[in-house]
Amino acid sequence: MHRRTLLASVSALGAIAALPAAVRAQERRRLVLGQSVPLTGAAAQLGIQMQAGAKLFFDAQNAAGGINGTTIELRTMDDGYEPDRCKANTEKFIGDEVFALFGYVGTPTSLAALPLINQNKIPFVAPLTGAESLRDPFSPWVYHIRASYYDETALIVKQLTQLGLMRISVFHQNDAYGKAGLDGVVRAMKPLAIQPQAISTVERNSVDVAKAVKDLVSTGSPPEAIVMVSAYKSCAAFIRAARKAGYGGVFYNVSFVGTQALLDELGPDAMGVVVSQVMPYPFGAGIGVVQEYQAAATKAGQKFNYTAIEGFIAAKVISEGIRRMARPSRDGLVAALDSLQNFNVGGFNVAFRPNKHIGSSFVELSMLTNDGRVRR
Repeated sequence: MHRRTLLASVSALGAIAALPAAVRAQERRRLVLGQSVPLTGAAAQLGIQMQAGAKLFFDAQNAAGGINGTTIELRTMDDGYEPDRCKANTEKFIGDEVFALFGYVGTPTSLAALPLINQNKIPFVAPLTGAESLRDPFSPWVYHIRASYYDETALIVKQLTQLGLMRISVFHQNDAYGKAGLDGVVRAMKPLAIQPQAISTVERNSVDVAKAVKDLVSTGSPPEAIVMVSAYKSCAAFIRAARKAGYGGVFYNVSFVGTQALLDELGPDAMGVVVSQVMPYPFGAGIGVVQEYQAAATKAGQKFNYTAIEGFIAAKVISEGIRRMARPSRDGLVAALDSLQNFNVGGFNVAFRPNKHIGSSFVELSMLTNDGRVRR
């Protein structure tokens, strides 16, 4: 019996080996993308929605046969929005020889991964961060599909000052992300010969905002506006506490706050809060990629939101790069992405070049309502 079983196994292996090489190659054509995001903790909704939006596109594509027969596996690990955990996740992905890194969430976490990315020459596509420290100095392995925090804060400061609001303070997370946003505000103010009236911080993954409220709104002459550069839980805690302290000014947030998550945290208190956006408006009547995203989200029973559509668009961009590869290699993906010099993702344009990996500078402002909606 054992001898017959062995002979049958050898025969089966021989039959597989006799298959044409192209058929055998197609059977194992699967590319794995590694994604480190917060799935737990104070920034969890950002990671959950970024992953969900990307999977909407990848799953539909795989169900239709993949990209020229190649399927995509998105392998996601939780980092809790902590740099050390993100670094460990990245080391694991590299050890497992994933094809590329994709859709990370956060500045401090992405910065922790950056030395490993450059050292191992692995493509790092569509991190959810607008920090200049991930854009300059230039890395040939890093590709951004979103505008920078410089772009976002420039638009915020422009609108505030055009409205005659010159007393502007800054509330920011005490890490690389918060510093990037603060730098953007200061940079935008410099040509206007003004500077932040006051600055205060909150620790990452914390909602202890009492000191910041005291620093910014409970002493002296309160600012007319507060620009906020933190995640949704700390921003919501600050807004509530500031209003309770009697503050009547306006709040402006950059996109990383997580629009839907901030809405959910604030409820009716969201009224009048402004958020800058770097992705197309995902609500209402959509065309192009928005309509495509809405159809996929509706089919999956998901609510529309900005972070998920960013994941969806990011998945579409890297998939186009994979489709254009002359050969299935990391160098091949880099060359293919560099060829996306005027890629229209259904009304959202992405333009890469060999020496420029910032795909978009699109920014617009939105306002939250007290009934859970987002207005443009």
